[in-house]
Amino acid sequence: MLPRHAFLATATLVLALGSTDAVLAAEPMDGAAFDAYTRGKTLFYGQNGQAYGAEIYLDDRKVRWSFLDGQCKDGFWYEQADQICFVYEDNPDPQCWAFSKNNGRLMARFENSPGATELYEAEDIGKEMVCLAPNLGF
Repeated sequence: MLPRHAFLATATLVLALGSTDAVLAAEPMDGAAFDAYTRGKTLFYGQNGQAYGAEIYLDDRKVRWSFLDGQCKDGFWYEQADQICFVYEDNPDPQCWAFSKNNGRLMARFENSPGATELYEAEDIGKEMVCLAPNLGF
């Protein structure tokens, strides 16, 4: 039998690990809430403890995405059926995500293939979003 403090620590870890599913099951953000949270910001996203990419959220629902490889893609977003969908200059097919907030940060679940990609807003990932020419602006 585990000592009480070991049991509590294990129970806390299990709850913490399971919290991602609970957050992603939370009520998704609508377009107005998403716009209010993101506009004017550059957000970095992580997946499984690794840097995934970054996006700049501009006025008029315009965005600039990078996988942090120096290549940037301009696009826009729109709201559709409790999802935020993105269309980028190199791909006309919408990429739709369900966004929710957890502890003041965004969580995102890719809706075109549920369970395939889950991202979280990362802080201090040690990377910069750099866009090399010719993708310098709209």
